[in-house]
Amino acid sequence: MSEVDRETAPAGLTIALNRGRILKECLPLLDAAGIRPAEPIDGSRKLVFETECGRHRLVVMRGSDVPTYVEFGAADVGIVGKDTLLEHGMSGFYERLDLGIGRCRLMTAAPVGADLGHGPLRVATKFVDVARRYYEQQGRQVTIIPLSGAMEIAPLMDLADCIVDIVDTGNTLKANGLEALETIADISTRLIVNRASMKTRFDAVQSFIDAVRSALP
Repeated sequence: MSEVDRETAPAGLTIALNRGRILKECLPLLDAAGIRPAEPIDGSRKLVFETECGRHRLVVMRGSDVPTYVEFGAADVGIVGKDTLLEHGMSGFYERLDLGIGRCRLMTAAPVGADLGHGPLRVATKFVDVARRYYEQQGRQVTIIPLSGAMEIAPLMDLADCIVDIVDTGNTLKANGLEALETIADISTRLIVNRASMKTRFDAVQSFIDAVRSALP
């Protein structure tokens, strides 16, 4: 279905949304599915928004918090990037739908022409657990250096030999003398559901999933 029926739709859901680029890209999709905020979200300092249908509630937060809110049941469903899910771990919720927006890659990168050899590596990243698992699978000894942003600076300042980061166009890497190497995962935006909500509120959750799925291009 393309619209949530105002009269017969099941009781509403709390929907956790990843603020920033993903939020801007998913709002038109939610609108097409009949889920519209009762007031504009863009530019607002509010974090919780009622919907026009009066049934659902939208909560805007940092992407890294979306899986936590869904896992512990504070939100029934969430919309967040696959990179965040990989770092968080896949417990406490179901991944039900690939929305196909926010596509990019989670990759390793290093200075152009760098010889990383086979010995220990210093790896700068905000994806600490993902990077650790990736290099463990390779049997590579690494020191993970946690950073919250501007990963490209780390090799330039001799803080790290390479980085693990999200790559979209690759222009930022090139501008800082780095090149993309191995792809760890293809990334896009996913819809996740709390495990308990999937059982106890199945009709409402499935109705929401069906509405979003039907709105996908």
